[in-house]
Amino acid sequence: MNRYYHTPVLVQETVEWLVTTPHGRYVDATTGTGGHTKAILDRLAEDAVLLGIDADSQALTAAERRLAKYPQRILLVEANFSHLDAIVKGQSLEHIDGLLMDLGLSTLQLETPERGFSFQTEGPLDMRFSLDEQETAAKFINTASEEEIAEVIREYGEERHAARIARSIIQRRPMQTTSDLRAAVEASTPDEHQIKSLARVFQAIRIRVNRELEVLQRTLESVVPLLAIGGRVVVISYHSLEDRIVKNFFQQAEQECVCPPELPVCRCDKVQTLRRLTRGIVEPSAEEVEQNPRARSAKMRVAERV
Repeated sequence: MNRYYHTPVLVQETVEWLVTTPHGRYVDATTGTGGHTKAILDRLAEDAVLLGIDADSQALTAAERRLAKYPQRILLVEANFSHLDAIVKGQSLEHIDGLLMDLGLSTLQLETPERGFSFQTEGPLDMRFSLDEQETAAKFINTASEEEIAEVIREYGEERHAARIARSIIQRRPMQTTSDLRAAVEASTPDEHQIKSLARVFQAIRIRVNRELEVLQRTLESVVPLLAIGGRVVVISYHSLEDRIVKNFFQQAEQECVCPPELPVCRCDKVQTLRRLTRGIVEPSAEEVEQNPRARSAKMRVAERV
């Protein structure tokens, strides 16, 4: 097994919730190196179709090798899932029976130093999911104002030392490597908080570079018209910002009338489009976390088209 193959989280739960018919049409919008994709394919019949999407060309190359024995059932597309509607229709799939989004970083991304995702290895400040995008982490850090950097770290990293870290970054510019950014964080945070602060800062800048929260919201809004009745959307998130977006979207899609209560007649014309199948979150078992510590923060939510 390639050491960069990602160990997917909640695999059994994903397949159980996602696959309602073995003859269906499914989308793995975050194929990565193909972990979840393979598990789904193993559940599908020969006449099923699985569309795998990922913005990371390196990950898709690994997935293509991993999924080589499924040539008739798998379609791989290099793209950001924000273009989900166009991608699905471009493959002549008018409706799909299920969509999976696993929003975490892959082992390939974390353990490839030149991608710049990890503060634990030396590499360029890149952090792009798609290498075709123009803005790298270095470009953002070296051109943004102190106020903008602080806001990103505070909002996307939920880091209480955001202002001090932003000031430290400005004082040390220009920055080119993960070590440069790490030094700026370590110089402005207490020793006992540095590891958590580093994780939050790197997360925050990665989210900003890839516009992750905006992309997630936009993609969720495009999912519903693509789902067949009874089709399901499964989302696995890894931090509270993502999970909050998914939770709120599912709740709103489940509602019917959203008119103010004082109105005697509904005027909003809103109809329920999804039904939540998981009222809370589905989390990995203790055994899975022990075997794969990166699963610790995973949170799954599932909804069904009505």
